[in-house]
Order: sequence, then structure tokens, then C-alpha cells
Amino acid sequence: MADSDSKSKPWGGRFTESTDAFVEAFTASVGFDRRLYRQDIAGSIAHARMLARVGVLTAAECDEIIAGLEDIRGEIEAGDFDWSVGLEDVHMNIEARLTERIGATGKKLHTGRSRNDQVATDMRLYLREEIDLITAELERLQGGLIDLAEREADTLMPGFTHLQVAMPVTFGHHMLAWFEMLERDRQRLADCRRRVNLMPLGAAAMAGTTYPIDRHYTAELLGFDAPAENSLDAVSDRDFAIEFTSAAALLLTHLSRASEELILWTSAQFGFIDLPDRFCTGSSIMPQKKNPDVPELVRGKTGRVNGHLIGLLTLMKGQPLAYNKDNQEDKEPLFDTVDTVRGCLRVFADMVPAIEPKRERLRAAALEGFSTATDLADYLVRRGLPFRDAHEVVGKAVRLGLEQGRDLSQLSLEQLQQFSGIIEQDVFEVLTLEGSIASRDHIGGTAPSQVRAAAQRARQRLSR
Repeated sequence: MADSDSKSKPWGGRFTESTDAFVEAFTASVGFDRRLYRQDIAGSIAHARMLARVGVLTAAECDEIIAGLEDIRGEIEAGDFDWSVGLEDVHMNIEARLTERIGATGKKLHTGRSRNDQVATDMRLYLREEIDLITAELERLQGGLIDLAEREADTLMPGFTHLQVAMPVTFGHHMLAWFEMLERDRQRLADCRRRVNLMPLGAAAMAGTTYPIDRHYTAELLGFDAPAENSLDAVSDRDFAIEFTSAAALLLTHLSRASEELILWTSAQFGFIDLPDRFCTGSSIMPQKKNPDVPELVRGKTGRVNGHLIGLLTLMKGQPLAYNKDNQEDKEPLFDTVDTVRGCLRVFADMVPAIEPKRERLRAAALEGFSTATDLADYLVRRGLPFRDAHEVVGKAVRLGLEQGRDLSQLSLEQLQQFSGIIEQDVFEVLTLEGSIASRDHIGGTAPSQVRAAAQRARQRLSR
């Protein structure tokens, strides 16, 4: 990046000496905010068109400015643009280059606006686009979960509470639980996007402008729902960045929970699934290792985004109205959050369809831990025994099973009847894994027919 004499900066008229060299580098943001160049140019083109519409610029001046900005965009994308730390940020770099290219007309572009409302507009344009891209990846992942759920709607596995075997469920039901978590994330992003899509441009530095601007026209050009109502709030608000980062942190928390299960399930102690080699790595010293690095790294990156959320909240907590230089610190955590979420979603969306459940091992695990004990209690209740009494009866039966190393379904009718005389031969129908899951045949239940129906509803929700 090139340097420039700070006395020649656009704001340098009242200064008598150049900015200290270290201060210039310390306060510059162009090293990271230049990724906003497309949004900055789009906002400037819309601003120029609005100025021409209200008579501040002539039609010829507007055309000259737009042509110059489009050429600059081409330079940047071709890698031919000379970014200058001395010009501080993406806005001044582009504006200075525009003046170089088209002369004095370029100096008219900043009429009726400030870098305060300019950067706020750029960030909203950027985040709106990124939310759309993130949502597309999220929906791709959700679609993969639906496909996997339908494919494994009959695959038995143990369900857990406290990481102890609780009741049998199906693998498909488990995948749809992940879908529901992500569906809430999708809804949060859509809700966040509505608040992102308000236009600060026209608030100028903090009080509006004396020029006869048409903010509704500019908002229409840029695809915003409306201009921001209050100029002070418009330039100083970063709620949209915090809200997005909060939604992102919760989304990654959900991916982290799924990652933790994948990590457990691929271990030798569980052995529930296999992940293809392309999503795993080996050990530099232990030849046998196949490490689930993708879910491990997603789990780790969750802490990174959580940290960005706390950082942004802390950044804003003591700021008076309106704009403050503190807000330069909003971009790097926001940019990194966007990049991290997109990367995690992409790799998950690629990986999920390739998950290979080990059906025999899953079924064998579901037979461990007396997972049909609640079914036996329900059986007794249906035969007239109060639930608390049924609970005690089953507890005694489980204790016998533990002593003999046998599952409830492996105990004889006579052994079960010693705890309750109302138990009959048909009890073994509810003590099987298949009978257990089939009996939970209601919306939200784990019966295979309900899993398939839920998958269809999920697909319909995703298409809306």
C-alpha cells in the first residue's frame, strides 16, 4: 500500500502538521475495509443518481461519475488498484482515485453525505448479501439432513439423556432434531435481515444535510426497504451487526452440538457412524488414527464467533451518540464471523450426506441400558396400575436384569410376573425396539411413519 502526505487529506484543511506516521497506520482501516469496495461503489452510484435527480449534479456529471466508478471497480477486481494507507479507508481511496480519473467532478460526489453514513450503508449492503449467501448454505445443509432422515427413518439407535441410554429412537428422528435447530437459525437470520435492510445514507455526519436529497429514491435504487428514521441513530447504530453475530453464534452452537455427537459417534467406544476419509485426517505418529477433524474444528470455531459477539457488545456498551471512531473496530469481527459461518456451513453441508450409519452397531447399542423400560411402565399403566407404582415395578425388573446381565426382553414371563401379576405374554411386543418406536406414533414422535411425514413437512417449510 502506498502512503500520502496527510496534510493533503480531504479533511486536512484545519490541520497544520502531518499525521504521525504510526498514528496514520494505527488509525487506518483500509487494510480490512477494502473488502467493502463493491458496496461502496454501489452506494456511490445510487447517491450520484439521486443527486442528479434532485438537481445537485447535472446529468452529464452523474454519467461521468458513474462511468468513473465502474472503471475503478474494474481496476480493483483486476488487482490494478493502488490502495493507500494515507487515505485511511476504502471510501477515501475510491473517491481520491475517482478525482484522479475524472477531475473536479469527482469531488462533487461527496455532496450531502459523510463517511459516517457511507460506511454504515456499505456494511448493511454487505451484510444483507452475506445473510443471503449464508442462508443458501444453511438450506443446503438442511436439505441434506432431510434426505438422510428419510433414508434412515427405520434405523434404530439409542436415544440419550445425561449421555445415558434413555429410549430407542430412529437415526432419522435424530437428524430431524438437528434440522429443527437449524430451522430456528434460518428464521433468526431472516428476521435479522429485515432490520439490516434499512438505509442510513442521507443521515450525513449525524444530523442530516441541507441539500434537497431524496432518501426514498436512493433506498429504492439500493434495494433497501426504507431509509432509517433518525439521523443520529442511523450513523451510530451497530445493532444489526450485533444481532447477526448473535444469530451466528447460536447457529455455530448448534453445529458444535452436532459436531460433538459426530465426534463421539465415530469413536471406537461408540462406533455408530463412519465419515468418509475426505472429511478426516490422520496422525503424524499413530498410523491407525482417523481423526474427525472437520467436526472438531467446527466445534472449536464456535468459541471464536462467541468471542466476536462479546467483543461487539463490549465495543458498543459505552458509546454516546452519535458516531465514534470506536466503530472502526466493528468490521474485523463481523467479517470474520461471516467467513467462519460460511465455511462451517459449507463443510457441514458437504459432509452430512456422506454420513454412513452403522446400522447393526446402532441397533445393538439400543439394546443396551434397558431402553424399553419406559415402555414396560406404560404397558402397566394401560392395564390400570398407577404410574408411580408401575415405575417401581419396572425398577425392580431392571435390577433383576442387571443382576443377571439380561435385557428386559430377555427375562421370562414368570420372572416379570413376580413383580406384577397383571403382566401377560403380550408384554414382549412392547419390549422390542421395533415395538417401542412404532408405539410413538404421533406428530413429533420417533415412529418411522412419523419421521417420514416430518421430513416431508420439513421439506415444505424449506421451500417457502
